[in-house]
Amino acid sequence: AKSPTLCKSHRAQDSFTRFISLDMRLLELMGENSEGKMVSIVHGSDLVNISFLNVVAMTEDEAKIWTEELFTLATNILSQNASRHTFLRKVFIIKQEFNDFGVHEKAFCSLLFALSLQLEGIKQDDFTWEAFQKFLDSLCFRPEIQSIFEECGSKKKPFISMDQLTDFINRRQRDSRLNEVLYPPLKKEQVRQIMEKYEKNTGQLERDQISLQGFSRYLEGEENTIVPPERLDIIDDMNQPLSHYFINSSHNTYLTVGQLTGLSSVEMYRQVLLTGCRCVELDCWKGRLPDEEPYITHGFTMTTEIPFKEVLEAIAESAFKASPYPVILSFENHVDSVKQQAKMAEYCRTIFGDALLIDPLEKYPLAPGYPLPSPHELQGKILIKNKKNHRHRPLSGSIRRREMGEQSSPNMGMQTKLGIYPLQGTAGSEVKATEEMSYLVNYIEPVKFKGFEVTSKRRKYFEMSSFVETKGMDILKSDPVDFVEYNKNQLSRIYPKGTRVDSSNFMPQIFWNIGCQMVALNFQTPDLPMQLNMGVFEYNGRSGYILKPEFMRRTDKHFDPFTENIVDGIVANTVKIRVVSGQFLSDKKVGVYVEVDLFGLPGDTKRKYRTKTSNGNSLDPVWNDDTFLFNKIVLPTLASLRIAVFEENGKFVGHRILPVSAIRPGYHYINLKNELNQPLLLPSLLVYTEAQDYIPNEHQGNSPSFLGIDIQVQTIEDLRQHKDYVKLIKKQKKELKELRAKNLKKVHTQADAYCIQLFTVEPHEPVQHQLNALDHELEKQTLQLKEGQMQELLKLRQELHIQEREKQHKLKQTANERYASQLKKLKETCEKEKKELQKILDRKRQNSISEARNREKDRTELELAQDRRKDKLISRQKEVLKHIDEELFPQVSKYAQ
Repeated sequence: AKSPTLCKSHRAQDSFTRFISLDMRLLELMGENSEGKMVSIVHGSDLVNISFLNVVAMTEDEAKIWTEELFTLATNILSQNASRHTFLRKVFIIKQEFNDFGVHEKAFCSLLFALSLQLEGIKQDDFTWEAFQKFLDSLCFRPEIQSIFEECGSKKKPFISMDQLTDFINRRQRDSRLNEVLYPPLKKEQVRQIMEKYEKNTGQLERDQISLQGFSRYLEGEENTIVPPERLDIIDDMNQPLSHYFINSSHNTYLTVGQLTGLSSVEMYRQVLLTGCRCVELDCWKGRLPDEEPYITHGFTMTTEIPFKEVLEAIAESAFKASPYPVILSFENHVDSVKQQAKMAEYCRTIFGDALLIDPLEKYPLAPGYPLPSPHELQGKILIKNKKNHRHRPLSGSIRRREMGEQSSPNMGMQTKLGIYPLQGTAGSEVKATEEMSYLVNYIEPVKFKGFEVTSKRRKYFEMSSFVETKGMDILKSDPVDFVEYNKNQLSRIYPKGTRVDSSNFMPQIFWNIGCQMVALNFQTPDLPMQLNMGVFEYNGRSGYILKPEFMRRTDKHFDPFTENIVDGIVANTVKIRVVSGQFLSDKKVGVYVEVDLFGLPGDTKRKYRTKTSNGNSLDPVWNDDTFLFNKIVLPTLASLRIAVFEENGKFVGHRILPVSAIRPGYHYINLKNELNQPLLLPSLLVYTEAQDYIPNEHQGNSPSFLGIDIQVQTIEDLRQHKDYVKLIKKQKKELKELRAKNLKKVHTQADAYCIQLFTVEPHEPVQHQLNALDHELEKQTLQLKEGQMQELLKLRQELHIQEREKQHKLKQTANERYASQLKKLKETCEKEKKELQKILDRKRQNSISEARNREKDRTELELAQDRRKDKLISRQKEVLKHIDEELFPQVSKYAQ
């Protein structure tokens, strides 16, 4: 269902009147007050081609419950951005509960037939969720999953360990741009919970293992979506002035097709507001006799007319269903009748009631220098943008309670014809506002733009100007910096040029880059600019308000949107993406390809890539082409990636818009959406992404890759492998070898000399005397030899001790050098973490005391964590030095004592 609504509206009543007239028995069964029991469900593929399903409840309470629950389901942002696993589960439930795949069954059958695949039948009761998963596994052979599994360390085994899965998640799937203290890596206990969720084999769980099937389910799971789910919630600070936000805006909201012919529709206001749009346009014209009811149409064209009053009723009904934040009604007023303008003002007061903001807030008077109020302070309020006539004196608050029958004062000016203001790009010209209409205008007062110098002097921030896209482009080219400065305090609205008779759109990114808040588009045309608009405003809770980047809000910062340099205070990003494979992309046997586009600043690097076309395979194509590199994205918070799939003939299949600042690195499934940003259940892509801080080419050789990672203290074995230590050991071995050879040569020389002396003894001496003298001499020589060897050994040991001390000193020196280097890196890491935390705290700063305490607490916790890491490093260094002294060189320590 697209947008279920309460059925007390005129559309429900009219449709049910026709329906009930066919069956009087049903009318009798409903009884009195049947209008409150009617439920009208609106559904369709886009905002224009919609259908109505009308049902009747037995009681008003049941009708209310059904309406609220259906609306909640239809507008659930998390459900529309669910994981691949959840979408497959939806397909299975539809098959089980209704015994029908609906349109998907036809797609399945067509696809199987085209691929010449035949599968055996299965009983309905046997077709369980597990059987459905096996069916998908057998239908789509996934070699790329096996390759990823092997990357994790399976080595062709049917499982990986918990340690390997933990390493994969923290190394491949974690965003390195995140602060490690605020967003720590997953612990084993957390990884264990993931394994228990997706691994069905209890035996492997007991051994701390996960199978290929369990790993594949994890990749499809909600923990592994391409964008963190919290980014879909309201995460922006909604307490800043209105001028600090991009506002989802519509142009000629009432049109359903082109600008010259076709139907105008009240329903378009409901549907546009339900998408999260916060600014709609009303082209008002003077009604004819006898009713003299103002109507809305595109002037001087053949488009049909719709009653002004019915449009206001539709707006009142749907204004705050999708978002609680303020709605701006942009009036293009051509009603040149005082009486009918008074009627318009009265309709606004009576239909909107307290939701209509008439009196300015006390904190934000309509005076120079005062900022605009915030979306939070204007919750539930409707603001009128209409020309204002300042010649009238302010009216009293009693005007809000004026009865419809009262007539305006005859002194208010001309009774029938009023002066006009020329307005470029519109049908005809706007007329002057009457007193009643002027009194409804406060914070959105349109004025003619007279230049940036004039507006900066006036400092009336409640005044705003509208620019046709061509005029806006001229100012953008000539004064881009001044345009950014203007948009910091005042609102600007950009609308399509009049020659876009086919209701095509311009690219909104061009004017977002200079901070224009209300970039109005033709919502009835789901072209690429509208797709980008829908994708961008899906985030921040689909509130219709996106907080602009900080430098586009701070008055002390100046920004040139055409810059190619790094913006001061902003960390540029580098994004890499590789399209791995696709699943169920088309129900035809046709080739498909993928385009990846970057939308950001003009100074960003290459913007568009395309894969090869698959060879007639749309069921499970595998690309694994070269990685697409977006080397420098100057402003990540303002940039978006669009990943789109097309058939080989160029027919659109589906796409997804992703904010660069929120893209998760690693392997992820991307569930595709249609042109209107509605999810497609089956088509998806598996991609591998890398997102990191940008490092200029000239600095990449010195890039601190250690930043954001715990510094590991070097072990004894690591120190032994250090090149200086290895060089010293080789030198000592060489000297010891030379010393041994020298000593051995000396011993041989002495032995040879003794033998020569023995054989040269005088022959005339008595034999016994000679033998005795020989023994005595031998003992003497032996003693001398022993003493000499002992001296040599002592000398050798002394030299060896000196070398050991040199080795110990060198090892300590190496350890100290490594320690000093790591300590320096640790300090640099700590400083970067403090700066990152300070940036986060600055963005989230509040004026309250409690927020200040939380900030100090966060800083204290960070410093304590850094101190603990430093103490851990120092303690480990002491242990290394102690181990060197006591275990590796105990003899040296003993000798030194």
